[in-house]
Amino acid sequence: QVQLVESGGGLVQAGGSLRLSCAASGRTFSSYAMGWFRQAPGKERDFVAGISWSGSTTVYERSVKGRFTISRDNAKNTVYLQMNSLKPEDTAVYYCAATRSFVTTRSNEYDYWGQGTQVTVSS
Repeated sequence: QVQLVESGGGLVQAGGSLRLSCAASGRTFSSYAMGWFRQAPGKERDFVAGISWSGSTTVYERSVKGRFTISRDNAKNTVYLQMNSLKPEDTAVYYCAATRSFVTTRSNEYDYWGQGTQVTVSS
């Protein structure tokens, strides 16, 4: 069992930055690939970024590539999402998730989810 708690969301102006954190419980965090997803009002939950258990492989959704960076610190059981050059269309609830599989963009392959943190980008 893995419990995930996101933090770091908030209100920011367009062009600004935020850093999301996802703290995981459990001793086996380093054996999970991790992902960040987001869900805007009235829309489906979409993949944003993913990272392999070792951190050697990262994957990004096309619209955030070059602006967002996913990283992890296995010693701290934490995964991060650094978000730069934020746009109003980045406004959503952001969720982190853990999977026993290799890093994947498919939400149905993730086994554990956090409760989400709200990110609002004003224009």
